[in-house]
Amino acid sequence: MSGEAKKDRAQAEEEPPALEEQESPADEESEGTLAPNPELEEALREAAAAVPDTDESEEGDEESGPEVSGEDAQRLNDELAELEARNLRLLADYENFRKRALRERQEAARYGSQNLVKDLLSVVDNLDRAIGHAQQSEGGDLQSLLQGVELVQREFTAVLAKHHVIEIEAQGKPFNPALHEAMAQIDGDTAEPNTIIDVLEKGYQLHDRLVRPSRVVVAREREEKAEPDAGDDEENAD
Repeated sequence: MSGEAKKDRAQAEEEPPALEEQESPADEESEGTLAPNPELEEALREAAAAVPDTDESEEGDEESGPEVSGEDAQRLNDELAELEARNLRLLADYENFRKRALRERQEAARYGSQNLVKDLLSVVDNLDRAIGHAQQSEGGDLQSLLQGVELVQREFTAVLAKHHVIEIEAQGKPFNPALHEAMAQIDGDTAEPNTIIDVLEKGYQLHDRLVRPSRVVVAREREEKAEPDAGDDEENAD
């Protein structure tokens, strides 16, 4: 072996083998970088996808907002003015209707009996004729006077019936305090107790409303007379 080879071999044995340089975690943290981690990168991507882009959303809102042009604004103003005018017309119509209804109620209260009075005028005319005829005959023709009065009575009853005024039946009927007014009570020989045996004044109804009750005389309970004792009869005979 040559002298240079021996010298190189001796230097190699004296110097230790060089170690490969490795970066420790502390060195990585000091430099501000992390080792690549697939799970961390995936989480960062999901978080970025979940957060919307504010700039894009604001642009979208601006684009979706309505833009009112001058023509649309004028049209809306015209419609508003038309609705206001219509509202005023409705208020005026309602006020006219209220006044007309009030006037009709007042006229009905004042002139509601006009038709009845008109029908009664013919009755008054016939009564005047009957009186005039009796005056001309100087009370001699009583039969004609009676017929004239009966004619007036029938005509007057017809007028009442025309206006739905109905006579209340009372004679021989059971006493009804809702329709009849008892003026007296007497013993009735054949009538049942609480039965009307005489009508002093007729009553009338308008439809189903009482106008005037019938003033009547009612039969009362018959009192049983006590039979005299036989001893009393003997004493009276003595």
